[in-house]
Amino acid sequence: MNRIMPQNNHRLKHGVGIPNLRWYVAALLFTATVIAYVDLQSLSVVAPVLNKDLNLTNTQYSNILEAYLIATTCMYVIAGMLIDRLGNRITVAVFVAWWSIATACHGLARNALQLGTTRFLFGLGQAGIWMADEKAVSEWYPRQERAFTAGIVINAGASMGAIVAPPLIAWITFRFGWRAAFIAAGCLGLLWIPAWLLTYYTPENHPRITPEEYGHIKEFSSQNSAALSADESATGAIRWIDLLRVRQTWALFLGRVFSDPVWWFYLFWLPKYLRERRGFSLMEIGIIAWLPYLSAGIGSVLGGLFSGYLIKKSFSVLNSRKIAMLGVVVLMPLGMLIAFTHSSVIAVALVCLVTFCHMAWKTNLVTLTNDIYPTRIVATAGAIVGMGTGLGGVLSTHFVGEIIDKFSYTPVFVVFGLFHVVALLIVHSLVKRPLSEAKPTVLQEVI
Repeated sequence: MNRIMPQNNHRLKHGVGIPNLRWYVAALLFTATVIAYVDLQSLSVVAPVLNKDLNLTNTQYSNILEAYLIATTCMYVIAGMLIDRLGNRITVAVFVAWWSIATACHGLARNALQLGTTRFLFGLGQAGIWMADEKAVSEWYPRQERAFTAGIVINAGASMGAIVAPPLIAWITFRFGWRAAFIAAGCLGLLWIPAWLLTYYTPENHPRITPEEYGHIKEFSSQNSAALSADESATGAIRWIDLLRVRQTWALFLGRVFSDPVWWFYLFWLPKYLRERRGFSLMEIGIIAWLPYLSAGIGSVLGGLFSGYLIKKSFSVLNSRKIAMLGVVVLMPLGMLIAFTHSSVIAVALVCLVTFCHMAWKTNLVTLTNDIYPTRIVATAGAIVGMGTGLGGVLSTHFVGEIIDKFSYTPVFVVFGLFHVVALLIVHSLVKRPLSEAKPTVLQEVI
């Protein structure tokens, strides 16, 4: 296959090329995702103290969480189209600055309304980073590396942020108060922006990419080469409404609707659950609560490695993703036992199993977006699919708060133990091939 060399290749003759540059990009995106999740989880870590200080009920707390999810859901498509049109470099810097300032403003809130407002503004900014991660993975990595990279950048980064947040935010809250915790978390993103602007460009325009690495990035397996060439040479615009006319979009969208609420629950409610039902103190939460997110990070990496291994063993890309997803979904119903065990040790161990399985699932589900859609519309497609994350989170979070206030945590654990099974059935039945292999559609006439 003919390779298109980078437009700036003449600069490399002067010795400024950096080998394996794509992994520097991955490290930068990983760091951004870590910061995003530290900021995101700050609220749940301080929730036991915050609820008492502001006299919040579980229903009011869930409404504040909904404000974030509604904002991200509404912003997904806008963020995706902006990133596809303007590129990652400037748009990501703007999004990170926005959410970082909004995070710091949480520390100024005096009541539930003000806290909900700052949470909404925070959500508007954070929608962009998830779309940017998917776009960058599509731009910078060949197909056989995408699941592994997405596992590191998106899911392991999210897990690492969730690991760091409990001890860090709990310690700051214990020493300086919950308001200082939000201000400190907000400063992290502002410190990251200069490194991003100095480092990130697309492979075609990067001044320090080597010819060897550029060739590796554009080198795909033989069965996908023809389809890829068509994708890379395609021109013209595409409307987001056209993506709704193919069943693959609906499969990934509904897969997120049913599976991501489980993650939102464990992310937002776990510290409160440990405090209210297991009797953990704030410092004990800081010491223990990071373990489920560590297991989630391990699951995200192993899930990507496993499907990548199957691809190397000549399994098709889609079948590799599906097999990896099936392997962890069968274990998800064990999460129902959390509600019935009297042992806090067993409960935390089961939570770790659930988060491990969810992130192994999520790595492959996210990577399917890169497998199915042409690179130049990945952010727009990912935005529509990402709306499923927000919609599922909004609907589930609303009911979670009311169920806990009126009943207990038990019905929540039982129902969420079955959600991934439903999601897998939807994805398996509707995703049969990438768009480039499908029969002609209105969408393909555009691309």
